[in-house]
Formats: sequence, structure tokens, C-alpha cells
Amino acid sequence: MKKLNTLKQIWHQLYGKKHDDQLNDFLEYLKEFKKRRVIKDQESEWYKDAIVYSLYVDLFNNDFNGLTDKLDYIQNLGVNCLWLLPILDSPMRDAGFDIRQYTKVRDELLGMKASDSDREKRFAFRGFLNEAHKRGLRVIFDIAINHTSDQHPWFQESRKGSENPYRDYYIWNKDTNRYTETRLLFKGMETSNWEQDGDCYYFHRFFGFQPDLNYRNPKVLTEMSGNLLFWLGEGVDGFRADAIPYLWKQENTNCENLDETHLIVKFFRAALDYVRPNTLLLAEACQKPTEVVKYFGDGDECHAGYHFPLMPQMFKAMAMQSNKPIRKTLRKKVTPKIPESTQWFTFLRCHDELSLELVYVSEKDRAYIHKNYCHKPEWDFREGEGISARLSELMQRNPDKIALAYSIMLTLPGTPIIYYGDEFGKLNDETYYNEKIKETGKDDTRFLVRGKIDWGQLKKDLKDKESLSSKVSDKISKQIKKRKKYKAFGRGSIFWIDAKNLNGSDNNHVLVYIRKWKSQRILIIQNLSDQTQTFGLNILPEISWIDMFGNKAKYNEKEQAMTMNPFEYLWVKL
Repeated sequence: MKKLNTLKQIWHQLYGKKHDDQLNDFLEYLKEFKKRRVIKDQESEWYKDAIVYSLYVDLFNNDFNGLTDKLDYIQNLGVNCLWLLPILDSPMRDAGFDIRQYTKVRDELLGMKASDSDREKRFAFRGFLNEAHKRGLRVIFDIAINHTSDQHPWFQESRKGSENPYRDYYIWNKDTNRYTETRLLFKGMETSNWEQDGDCYYFHRFFGFQPDLNYRNPKVLTEMSGNLLFWLGEGVDGFRADAIPYLWKQENTNCENLDETHLIVKFFRAALDYVRPNTLLLAEACQKPTEVVKYFGDGDECHAGYHFPLMPQMFKAMAMQSNKPIRKTLRKKVTPKIPESTQWFTFLRCHDELSLELVYVSEKDRAYIHKNYCHKPEWDFREGEGISARLSELMQRNPDKIALAYSIMLTLPGTPIIYYGDEFGKLNDETYYNEKIKETGKDDTRFLVRGKIDWGQLKKDLKDKESLSSKVSDKISKQIKKRKKYKAFGRGSIFWIDAKNLNGSDNNHVLVYIRKWKSQRILIIQNLSDQTQTFGLNILPEISWIDMFGNKAKYNEKEQAMTMNPFEYLWVKL
């Protein structure tokens, strides 16, 4: 009953009491749903021990049958959670983030025809989930809750006129003079947040074919809650809530991170918790840490959120060959403390660009990172606010630098995400990029970082010990397997250690810390420099130190100093 009372309180804060009939209908539906679908509770805080693998089903291996065939590959890699990039029914103008129907997986991903029954399609998807769960792989997927496709039935009805009952599911106006302080997210691809349709305009934050939902209409909130519950009932373990900061619109604001948006998220969370506690709700909030942390609430909003600002600072640290950007970002002044039950999700690359939005990097940092990593003009995204390139391309196909980047990401606090193909150094896919431009009519350079895996070619490359794929795969797979064994990485605290030059000055080329959880203590030492570094630590090394990968630390007892090769890393269990 506590969760039901929470839902009532949130509803009244959003809408007052004039829509109580809709609220009561939803609560009755919720109680009936829980009674009808007996779903086993999830383990508390399981996401803290997760290593996530992110993929597009079709680009990874054609469809869910192909993905099922590769589940052993994924399991052997060492990951234990799959993040499926958009799988729901869509015209595919924005890689599936333009959803046409919320309770249906795309037919082609199921390897099925449109004429096959919904029951058969649901059975096929459940079959995949069962195979994943057998292997200890949890499954989460993307759901865009801020907007739909313009092909969604709601929008098709909405555009018929002001008297249509679905008109108020979206935001319509006779001109473009509302929400004028809202920033344009897709600079260079869109010119306005308003799109003309007939004699009126509708509001959108992303592409013009993705109209924003109107959460001022309580029906939108109950409908979207029902969509989440539908997939919870099918057996999905969690959701990545796409574009979460923009849900509520308010005149004379920038329409981001508003109080009502947080109430909507609390409503989703309470509804999910009522039916199945610990169903992951992951916030995709491309904001400063001080704003992202608000999406954790008091442990009553999202369970986890992306640490967007840490990602570019890892790249900056490697470009500067200095630990300062990382250490500065993880100070409490920049990254506030979060509720005990919640978690940051960390990543190097994802399906989008290397984001350099000015909401969380300074103009100076943006320019510096762009200059050091945008190695080709065609990689530019959003007029310098991003770089569309795979990790191996950003690191100029240097397997040692790629492995160092992963060492940093896998050992810092948080739950790490591996983007499909990065584990073997997948390159930008220009052929796929050019194909998608023709299909969508949009010059979206993010398509460079997607593309299909050629499993036949990969098999040959992995056998060739001198290939980039083989070298990267060997290093990354070893790191993932070691990380999985120690809860200190996902749950532990971090203690920074200063490296000192022999003259006593700081050696900022070396990034050193201890991860500690209960009796586990793991010392991480990483040389960010392309030069050999000799340094001392304010922790007494042992001459016989051998790290988890069998590498022996080079320690000079007389000088009490360590020497590390360029881009070398050591994970030492203390």
C-alpha cells in the first residue's frame, strides 16, 4: 500500500485532484497487473556488480536468432548484462529512437513476418530472454519516454485537429512563440524546436519527426507507465530511460530538469517497484553531475545514471598525459555523493558521438578535446560539440592506448559499459554511414560508429596475432574477466595515491588509486604518458609485486622507485 500512496501523492502534486478518476483507474490496473503476473523479485543492487554490453541486435548479428547464437560469445567475454539499443517498432529514421509502437518488437528483429500473430512474436522474444537468463545475462533496453515517432498512432490522430482526443498527447501551437528559451539540441541538423504541420506547429527537442509527448496530460503518464509495465511483465530486467531531462515543459524556462520531470520519474519508479522491486531504471541525462545526481532522488527515482562528464575527462587525461582531469572530476565538489543504493554508469564510447556538450564541459575543454581527437573533419558532430568515431579510431588504432583507456574505465567507480565491437577494436563504418544518409536524408555522422560485425572476417582477424583485432581482444577480454571477480570495482571506495618524481615533485603522468571493499584492496597504477616514467609512491611496494595479468612491477629497491613503460597499467591485489 505504501507504493500506491506514493503514486497518489505524486499524482496530486502534478495534476491536483481533478483527474482522480484516471488515477483510480490506473491504480486498479496496477493491482490487477501484479496479481495476474507473479514476477520474481530481482536481487537488490544487482546493477552494482554488472558489466554491461551494449549492442544493436541487427548490427550485431542480424536478428534475435543471430544474437541468441552469440550469447556464448558475450558470456565468455565476461559481461553479465545486455543493453539492447532500440528494438521497438519504428520507421527507423533515428536508429529506432523514433518509436511507432511501444508494445511491439520490430518484426525483422524477431525474424518474423508482419502477418505472424502478436502471441507468436511475444513468445519469440521471451525465448531470447530465457536463453540470456540461463547464461546469467540480465537484459535491459532503450525506451524513449520524451517523444515518439511521427508515425505513432497517437500522433497520427493528434494531427487531425484540435478536437481530436489525442491532440493533447503532444504540444501544438499556432506559432513558434512558446518555449523560446529552450536550446536547440541538434545544431547543424535542425533549425528549430517547432515543426509545421498544416496550419499549426508541434514541439520537438530532437529531430522534427520525433514530436515530444505532453506530460501535462495525465493520460500520457498512465499510458507510458503501462508501456513500462508491459515489458516488465514480459521478463525484461530494466530500462534505459532515453532523454529523461526534457519531459516537462514550462514557459520562461529552458525546459530541462524541471521539478515536474522528477515527479514523473518518481511515478515511474514507484509503479515499477510496486510490481517488481529492483527493476533497473537508468537515467540518460546528458547534464552536469550536480543535475544528474538529482535523478537519483532520495533513492526513489533512477537506480543509476550515466556519468557523462567523466567520459570526456578520461579522453582529456590521456591527451594531456595527466591524471588531473580525472581526479578533479571525481572530487565531491564536481561529482556529488549519491544515495547508497544508487550507482554511476561509466563508458568510453556508445552508439552516439563522443559528446562534448557545453552543459558539462567548458568551452576550453570542448575545444581541446575536439582538437586532439577529431582526427578527420568528417567526424565532427553538432558543430564541434561532439566527435563521431569509434574508440580505436580516437586512439589512432594503437592497441596499448585502447587497453589503457579500458583499464581506466573498468577500475574507476561505477558500472562499466562496453560498446559492441570495441572489445576487438572495431573501426568506423563509412559504408554503413553512407547507406544511412541515403535512407534517412540526414547527414548524421553518428552512423559512423555503428555498422555491422563481419563475424567471418573477425574470426580470421582473431587468429592473426598481429592484427589490431587480436591485440585489442586479448587485452580487453583479460581486463573484463578480472574485473568481474572483484566487487571492489563496482561497490568499493576509492583512495587516491600521489606518484612522486625522484626530486619529490608530483608526477601527474601516473594515475594511481586503491579500490577498497570489505577485505578487498586493489592497487591500480597507470602510466598515461607515451614516455617511460620513474616514480615513487607513498605506499611501500614489494619487490615481488606481480599484478593480476602476470606482469611484474619494475621496482628499484635502492631508489625506492618504480618504472613503467608508456601506457602500461598494473592491477595489484594487496
